[in-house]
Parts: sequence; structure tokens; C-alpha cells
Amino acid sequence: MTRRQLLLTGSTLATSALALQGCTAGVYGAADRAAYEAAVRDTWRHGKRGLADFAAVQRELVRYATLAPSSHNTQCWLFAFQRRGVSIRPDFARRCPAVDPDDHHLFVSLGCAAENLVQAAAAQGYHAEAVFDDKPDAALSIALTPTKAIATPLFEAIPSRQCTRGEYDRQPLTQYELRLLEAAGSDGGIQLLLLTDKAAMEQTLDYIVQGNTAQMQDAAFTAELKQWIRFDDAEAVHERDGLFARASGSMVVPRWLGRRLFERFFTAKSENDKYARQVRSSAGIAVFVSAGNDRAHWLQVGRCYQRFALQATALGIRNAFLNQPVEVASLRPQFARYLDVGDRRPDLVVRFGRGPEMPRSLRRPLEEVLA
Repeated sequence: MTRRQLLLTGSTLATSALALQGCTAGVYGAADRAAYEAAVRDTWRHGKRGLADFAAVQRELVRYATLAPSSHNTQCWLFAFQRRGVSIRPDFARRCPAVDPDDHHLFVSLGCAAENLVQAAAAQGYHAEAVFDDKPDAALSIALTPTKAIATPLFEAIPSRQCTRGEYDRQPLTQYELRLLEAAGSDGGIQLLLLTDKAAMEQTLDYIVQGNTAQMQDAAFTAELKQWIRFDDAEAVHERDGLFARASGSMVVPRWLGRRLFERFFTAKSENDKYARQVRSSAGIAVFVSAGNDRAHWLQVGRCYQRFALQATALGIRNAFLNQPVEVASLRPQFARYLDVGDRRPDLVVRFGRGPEMPRSLRRPLEEVLA
């Protein structure tokens, strides 16, 4: 294809996309948008407290747990009710082998879900104790013991938390806010590094760009990512998982067109330019570093990140993952040397700052996540 043909094809696709976007003002598009907004309201909400029926408590705790983040929003977890608690184990059918070949992010996601459940249990009047059994089924059992109900600010923040994939306001945080974030995100062999110096953020951005460029050159990575994108409202509501285009500020179009636009315009340069703008608009970058490189530590990283994210939300601070430096295996040791963390593993890279809320992702019905 010549450059002229490529430009003409791109122009035709873009024009088609804009025309189709305009059609959303019609009855069909408006109905899809209304269905999406209704699903958002039903998903991201607080439920009843003080439930007397233990089975109802278990269902409500699982619902809160599913509001946690997961890689590509795969919701890679399965829950089971126990006589005095709830268990969480991985749903390997929803793993992402290209971006997460060792299932690191999968177990981080389970830790995030567990932390939501622990916070919600306290609000319902239960003390939650989590124990991980790293056998083939890798179950995390959470025992629930009645206690005085306490609704913490972190619990109150659960329905408002999101990975906000937009630009922030470029303003720094106060030292008090940074101390609260550091305290929330550090525990049990997990250290939280907060990078707020512009030079350190630019160096981290360089690693992000290197990692993203490597991933964009990997056909398996891009195919897996495209598989989990939900290109329009109807698809988002039907699937209730994956990466909704609107939540990333992208154009909402039918899947057949979205796939073609993705193949034409989703490039390393466009993504790297976007990440540069996002990092430079942020107040800082948080890097989670664990003492051990095993499933138990990965779960703990997830719990620490979730507390960090909930504390940030309670303070009106947004956050979003930029994990490329820790996802590309050949780049991770270089990033660790830059951070001067010895042989410890950098687990997560997260930018943070204040900015507007973005559209939200959805979650599957409870019946689909109960084993």
C-alpha cells in the first residue's frame, strides 16, 4: 500500500467513524448509551449494610470484591461461599498469557479483590482474616468473625475508585497527602516508592516508552489487547468486562470498524506520545516493590495497591497503571537497577494526580463469578 493509499484509507475510516458516532444521537445509539449508563449505576454503588442473613452478607461482599481492578478488566477471579467466610481463587480461563505470562498481574488482581472484600466486611460488622494456600488451586480463604461495624474512608471510596486513563491537572500533592498514600500502600514486605521529582518521572517515562515500544512490536500482545477491547456501548453492556473504549477517551464505534481503526492507528508512536502527556500531567509515579517474587507477595502487592488507590480516591486523587517497565521481562531488571532496589521485584507502576473522572468499566453478574 502506498502512502497516499494509506492516507486515503485512514481518512475514509476516520470519516466513517465520525459519521457513525453522529448516529448515536439517534434512537438506537441513545438506547445503547442509556443501557450503559444504567449498568454503570447498578455496578458502581454502595449496597445495604447491617444485613442479618449471612448468605446475603457473603453475596454483598463478593459484589464489592468484584469492583477491584484486573488486568485488561478480565475479572480473573472465582468466589465460593464457605461456612464462615469466602474463598477467592484464580480463573485461569481469563488469564492474559501475552502481557502476563507468569500470572503476576492475575494474582495482584486477586489481592485487590481481597482488600475490597476486607474493607466491605468491616462495614458489615465482620473482621476478615485472609489466609493463602498456594496449592494447585491457589485459594485465598477469608474467614469472617462478627465484630462492631466500622465503615472506613477506604470502604466509602470503593464505588468511586477507577483507573483514570486521562490527563491530570499537573499540580503537586501536599506532603500530608503523600504520607497518607505511602502509609496505605506499604505493608508486609511491600515497599511503596513515590517519585515526584520531575527528573525521576522523566526517567521512568523513558522506561515506559521502551516497554510500550517492545509490546507494540509483539503481535501476540496486540492481538490479546484487541480481544479485550469493548468498542461501543452495546458491546460493553453485553460482555460487562474488558477495556471499554469510552473509559480510555477513545472513539465509540461498532466492533467491525473499531478493529480496523485499531489496526490502522494504534501505533507505538501514538501510544508513546499519549503516555508522555499523561505522565507529564501527573503529580507523581508510585512504584510498588515486593521483597519476594512469588504468589503470596503478588497477592500482598494487590492488597497494598488497592489500599493506595482507595486512599487516593478518598482524597480526590486519580490514578492509573503504566506497567510496561515491569511487564517486559528483559526491561524489568534494568528498571530495578534504576530504582536501586537490589534483587527485589518492581511489581506495579502507577501514575497519580488530580483530574476529571472518566467513563467507567462494567462488571459481570455475580452468578458468573461464583464457583
